[in-house]
Amino acid sequence: MLHPEPAQKAWNPDAIRSDFPLIAGLSGYGRITYLDNAASAQKPRSVMDSMTDGAFTRYANVHRGAHRLSGLATASYEGARARLQAFLNAPGAEQVIFTKSATEAINLVASAFAAIVAPGDEIIVSSLDHHANLVPWHMLRERRGIVLRWVDPDAFGNLDPAAFADAITHRTRLVAVTHMSNVFGVLTPLEAIVRLAHERGVPVLADGTQAVVHHAIDVSALDVDFYALTGHKLYGPTGIGALYAKPGWLERMSPMLGGGEMVATVGRNHVEYAPAPHKFEAGTPPILEAIGLVAALDYIESVGRSSIAAHEAALGRHARARFAAIPGITVFGDTEKPGPILTFASASAHANDIAAILDGKGICVRAGAHCTQPLHQMLGFSSTCRASFAMYSTLAEVDALADAVDEALTILK
Repeated sequence: MLHPEPAQKAWNPDAIRSDFPLIAGLSGYGRITYLDNAASAQKPRSVMDSMTDGAFTRYANVHRGAHRLSGLATASYEGARARLQAFLNAPGAEQVIFTKSATEAINLVASAFAAIVAPGDEIIVSSLDHHANLVPWHMLRERRGIVLRWVDPDAFGNLDPAAFADAITHRTRLVAVTHMSNVFGVLTPLEAIVRLAHERGVPVLADGTQAVVHHAIDVSALDVDFYALTGHKLYGPTGIGALYAKPGWLERMSPMLGGGEMVATVGRNHVEYAPAPHKFEAGTPPILEAIGLVAALDYIESVGRSSIAAHEAALGRHARARFAAIPGITVFGDTEKPGPILTFASASAHANDIAAILDGKGICVRAGAHCTQPLHQMLGFSSTCRASFAMYSTLAEVDALADAVDEALTILK
């Protein structure tokens, strides 16, 4: 699943932190400890600079423009598609569809499947998944009468590929599963799930929103049919995401939105759609955001995805060791698979109260169900705290978090 990385900088956490103005304390808020990266990551200066440069030097609407500026903007936009293709090791750039988010990417597939499924057909989902990969299928259940079949993780957040194979019947039309839990922070066995599903003639959609941030993803090796991601968690801008899909599905799928750019011809009694990917990109696309996404991908690869993963694993190990020593705290997940996400709760203190005390100390975490209510029902907690690490996070910040949580529990007794 890994593929070679380009030349990287030497690992220098201070230099990395200085590239992120908010992390470096240049925001006007002073220094904060930002540990809400699973919700959205901070942006390096190069991302914002690239978008400003694009706006000031080559901005125009893309495709079919009869002037040089439109050609420059189109080259930047389509260059971003090719850049993301390379980042994912996708076979072709036409298999990368730009969307406004991973949520929209998944909804695009769900919308297309509305014309494919029949009442009583089944879609397999996981209770490990984010609502973005559950609610679109619930909407299909409501509108088309399909059945959702659920696969549950074990107590540590691990999914068993055999459970997916057992859930597949002759009515199964799709498996929709996360590649990395936004609560447990560990990879799911996606390659095995895909193989078992394909052996039974069933396609697989993976929500790669978290996984693509922390690991080198090779969609060709995974052999997955659909892969959704978002830019803002990848240190890029908001308002841009993407869907990778295999060519056969792109030909079969109907577009979700209609309008300019996604058509070849329009008449009074007919419409002919443009080929993929433009078939699925109605209207003016996220031009500047695509430029910013390229800068984010370049930045990630300049630091090195393997180096980032090793750093985040070290943070995860240290966090779990520190939290194991805090009385009254339950830490969720597999201690043998330390990841960049630490989710915890206390039976004696509400997650919102803990998070509020942490915020008073300048520590940013998330409190709630993290858009995973079915999973939290399994865990027995309606709300948990989640600290999520990034390339700019430090061991000192992990220590500050642990100390603050310990103090918060004392205050909230």
